[in-house]
Amino acid sequence: MKIFAILSRYINRQLLTNFFIVFFAILGIILLFDSIETLRKYAGRDDISIWIISQIAFTRITKTVEIVFPFVMMVAAMITFWRLSKNNEFVIIRSTGVSMFAFLRPLIIATFMLGLFNVFALNPISAKMFETYEVLKYRIETRNPNAVLFSSKGLWIREAVDDNKVLLIQAKNLQQENDVVWMRDVSITEVNRIAQIEQSYEASFATLDGNIFHLKDVKKIVGGMPVETMNDYAYETTIDVQRIKENFVEPEAISFWQLPDTIRFYEKAGFSARLHWMRFLSLLISPFLLVGMLMLAAVFMLQNTLRGSAILWRVVISIVTGFSFYFLSQVVYAFGVNGYIPVWLSVSAPTMVIILISSSLLIRADEV
Repeated sequence: MKIFAILSRYINRQLLTNFFIVFFAILGIILLFDSIETLRKYAGRDDISIWIISQIAFTRITKTVEIVFPFVMMVAAMITFWRLSKNNEFVIIRSTGVSMFAFLRPLIIATFMLGLFNVFALNPISAKMFETYEVLKYRIETRNPNAVLFSSKGLWIREAVDDNKVLLIQAKNLQQENDVVWMRDVSITEVNRIAQIEQSYEASFATLDGNIFHLKDVKKIVGGMPVETMNDYAYETTIDVQRIKENFVEPEAISFWQLPDTIRFYEKAGFSARLHWMRFLSLLISPFLLVGMLMLAAVFMLQNTLRGSAILWRVVISIVTGFSFYFLSQVVYAFGVNGYIPVWLSVSAPTMVIILISSSLLIRADEV
């Protein structure tokens, strides 16, 4: 038992080392090309320094990293298993009577724990970085280095009235009844094209009926002038219920820990939270996806002997299989987004399929 524990630590160390080497290598390549693209895009802007470009490239990388994370695990596992087969370590381990799944068990546990760490710890950091990227992007677009992109907690909607006027509408609580939206603690802020506040309206209560906000207990605030109070005020807008639905915050910009509250907020308001549910379940299933990629690599790379062109063919087939799985999973995900299949099925089915297929193939290989 002690020998097997030492062996497990040895293999896990190889896997994690290869994982971080591949991860940072891919990260560096993505950063390099992203920085070049950002430099090309803003080449004519004298107000954008290299430091700002580096910040944009670094904070924008979070969404790309989330996509490549499973493939990094697959490549790291392929390298680990190839080395074990090349050095005949796998043959020696199997000759001692260790089954395929007994050999993989510590690797599966380590991979699953890495997936949990990604969801519970790295995801909130990624969400914060994405928020920083949105702020930087907004400041560049408005050419105002002090512009603030308002948070998406609660309900925030941005409406471009014309080239010189933008409305920022916020409500802490809202409820939909038929075609009317009821809101509390409402704020309507008018800003110019360089993100400077011109005036704002703050109301304790409001309804959106058609394209008109009916504000109650209103305070009109204009810089350098006394605050004006009104009992009622009708504020005309182009926003309607459908526009509110379309402008809910992107699920990818919300951390794992905030998603449950966000889902409850939207469902309580009477709006669909399908995208947020899919995002939440995708994060929950992601550790199993990493395990599936590990097992897929084991199917192709764990052999008693791997020599010559057989290695190349297995590497090519495994990579093609991984990308094919990703493409099909995105198709199934799209079916879930459009409501053709249940949310839980669209999120979990691809991962469960790859785990079941890999398990059956490994069981068959174990019996040979």
